[in-house]
Order: sequence, then structure tokens, then C-alpha cells
Amino acid sequence: MRVGIVGAGVAGLCTAKILSGLGHEVVVLDRTPDVGGVWSRTRRYPGLSTQSVRDTYAFSDFPMPADYPEWPSGEQVQAYLESYVRHFGLEPLLRLGTEVRSAEQDGDGWRLALRSVDSGEESVETVDHLVVANGVFCEPNMPALPGRDEFAAAGGRFLAAGDFHDVEDARGKHVVVIGYGKTACDVAVAASETAESTSVIARTLVWKVPRHVAGVLNFKHLLLTRLGESLFRYARLRGFEKFLHGPARAVPGRILDSLGPVSARQFTLADLDLVPPGAFRDIVRGAIGLSTDGFYDRVAAGDITVRRERTVARLLEKDGHPHAELDDGSVVRADLLVAATGYTQGVPFLDDLTQARIRDERGNFLLYRQIHPVDVGHLSFAGYNSSFFSPLNAEMAAIWIAAQLDGHLALPDADVMRARIAEQLAFMDDAVSGHHCHNTKIIPFSLHNVDEVLDDLDLDIGRGARFKQWLNPIDPRAYAHVATRMAERTARG
Repeated sequence: MRVGIVGAGVAGLCTAKILSGLGHEVVVLDRTPDVGGVWSRTRRYPGLSTQSVRDTYAFSDFPMPADYPEWPSGEQVQAYLESYVRHFGLEPLLRLGTEVRSAEQDGDGWRLALRSVDSGEESVETVDHLVVANGVFCEPNMPALPGRDEFAAAGGRFLAAGDFHDVEDARGKHVVVIGYGKTACDVAVAASETAESTSVIARTLVWKVPRHVAGVLNFKHLLLTRLGESLFRYARLRGFEKFLHGPARAVPGRILDSLGPVSARQFTLADLDLVPPGAFRDIVRGAIGLSTDGFYDRVAAGDITVRRERTVARLLEKDGHPHAELDDGSVVRADLLVAATGYTQGVPFLDDLTQARIRDERGNFLLYRQIHPVDVGHLSFAGYNSSFFSPLNAEMAAIWIAAQLDGHLALPDADVMRARIAEQLAFMDDAVSGHHCHNTKIIPFSLHNVDEVLDDLDLDIGRGARFKQWLNPIDPRAYAHVATRMAERTARG
């Protein structure tokens, strides 16, 4: 088949590598000038790094360089993806700087209207199958604040975090960051290096996971193992999980809650008046975020001020300078306002009818295994299973897509798939209080997703490898044989 892939990030690249390796003709389209998606130089903010450690945030057949730090920077991840492209010879498949303006079904395929970002030249491509890999963090969610014209006239700048590229832009200025997730804290620490003042406007305080709990236990041994994932009750329990959430059901909550006091002491949260409400186990109902190095130290030093349980109500000019007025009526000088308020999950190039078939009334994506839209043919989604191990989850999903295209995947009836999608969405609504990015984020159930995808393919990594994952961080190399075995099936027909 001729396959079009929208997006040259983690998911788009591994899907291109796997499908082209099985003989499909592949074209990868991305509007940015480089590969990487969220790691592109056009979207990187100072201080951006991975949340997962180096050896887990990698493809199964292409480890990250051993000389990278434990938590690689955004620039290093992008360089790693560029080296992945070179190593597997994917350059001829890429059409960077190319925007997909629309994608319409055309018979048994798709007609893509394209535009060159540099020249504005328009063109048309036709493909037999379309893979959407534009990223679940594709467009920043910018709050609609009144007073923006007045704010700008006074010299204020209002940016999304991904548009803040250089700490020199903050030099000598009063910086206000909206948000309290990892991105907001990363940006605040970076900006505080050069800014006159840095304020963080936090609507809700959330628990942060230390990189080293109590300065000793590495985060990777806490949440990047099967045991760590099993502390959160999944919809369909397997093996030891049945005991852990049956006779021993009180144990997971106690383990998680014990981390709250440890985290509070480690970061001196009580002294900073930054102890989040609720128990640590509630971390699953928000964003499970890694702490930013130096954030609480800078709060303690007065370099960063956190306005807790506050929001920005409007922007204005005061005494000739740009300011932000908070919901309690207080006013904060804001020469540079940075929104770290998340992203929208959108596919604007798909027509309205297709959009209605792939999303529910709340905007949730209705995808079987986070991949397959039941009611739209010749269409797949890659990377809509954002996780702690995004490269591995995306790679396994790409193999699933390959099996479907080559006729090696037996799907349930459409009604059964719709019912399972509804069940999974209802479970995630309850388990994470709807914090699943419109059904595109599978944290904290990353490995459960991998297991289910492999079950569909009738493939596994073996009991020994699975046993090692209970206490050791996930090693993607344990899955390197999966693509090879799928290729052997294809060769046999």
C-alpha cells in the first residue's frame, strides 16, 4: 500500500520504519523543518527534558546513547530521533516543512491537500491508508484572557510554553507562568535565571514525584516497573494484580500514601505552604509529574513566587506596564506571560463527518486499542497512547497497524469493539478523573496497553522477561524481536 503518515515525531517515525520495512510505500508529512514532534527545535522550551529515564524512553532496536544523562534534554532527544532516521535510512520518506491542510476520503483511499510552509506552494497526494501521528500535544491550549490588546500595547508578550525558546527573552523582565505541571515548573526555573521576578500562578497544587525519593530511591524503580504500575488498579487484572487488589487491597494505597510525607519533607512543602490537598495516591487523578530540579529550592530562595489556588482573570495596563489581574483582585507585573496550560488534541485536517465518527460529544477519541477508529476505513492513529514509555508504546502500536494492513490481525466485530472502547473510556474517566487528554493518554497503565496490543498479535516477550520487569525498570530491548516476528509472518503470507 501507499501509506501517508501525518507527523514526524516519535510515533510517525517508528511507524514509517516498520511499514516501509514490510514493503509499503510510505510518505511522512510534517509542517516543522525537523523531525521530533514535541521535541522539535520549533517547540522546545529551556529546561525541557524527559520524564522517563534514558534507557526506558527509547525504541526497542535503537537504544539512546550511553553517554546521555539519565534524563536527556529536549535537544538530546531530538538528536536521538535524527540519528534513528539516519540509521534506518528514513530520509527519503520525509517531507518536512509540509502542512496537511485537509485529508478527505477518496474511494478506498485518501486525498491529501498539502502546502509548503516556506513557499506556500500547494500540492495533492493520494494514499491508500492514512496514519494520524500528529501528536496528542499538537496545539497549545491558550487561555482566552480579556485585555490582551491593552496588555500588548503596554509591551506585554503572551506566549505558549513551546514558543519560549531562549532565557534571554526573560532577562530583566517580570515573568508570569500560568500552570503548575512539569512544563510550568521547568519554564519557571529557566526564566528565573535571568528574570527580574518569576511568578507561578497555580490553579491547583499537585503532588510531584521526586527524581530520587528521599534522595535515595530512583523514580524509575517506583513507577517504571510492573510492580509500580500495579499499584494503580487496572480494569482487567492479571496474575499477582488479582491478589494485590483483592486480599491485599489496602497495601497499594498505603505504599503510595507513604510517599506523600516523604515528598513533603524532601521539598519542605509545609514551610513553603505548597502541600497539595488530598493523599499522594490521588496523583493518578491529576498529572503524574516528575519534580523539576531546583524548583522548590528557588521558591525557598525567593527567586520564584507561587500564587497557589489562583487563576489569571484578565490582562491590563497599569502605570504604563503590562500586568495580570488574578481572580482575587491582586495584580502582578507581567512583561512576559507564559501559558503552560496543556494542549488540545486535534486533527483539524480531517473533515467534519470523519471527526464526528472518531470522537464523542466530549471530544474523546473513540479508538480501539488507542489505534483503530471503528467507523472509518483506511485510517489508523499512532502515538495516541501517550505514556511513560511513549517510544515503546508507539512502536508496538505501529506493529499492530502493520499486522492489520497485511491481514494478520483478527479484529472483533464492530459492535464488540465499540463496547470495549466505551468500557475503557468509562474506566479511565473514573480511574484518573478524566485526566486522559480526551482518551489519548494511558498513564499510569502504559504496560497494560503494551500487553493488550501483543495479545491481539498473539505475541509475547516471555515469562522471564516479564518477571524481570516487576522490580526492574522496563528495558525496551526486551521487545526488539516483536517486529522481526511480525515480518516473518508477513514473508510467509
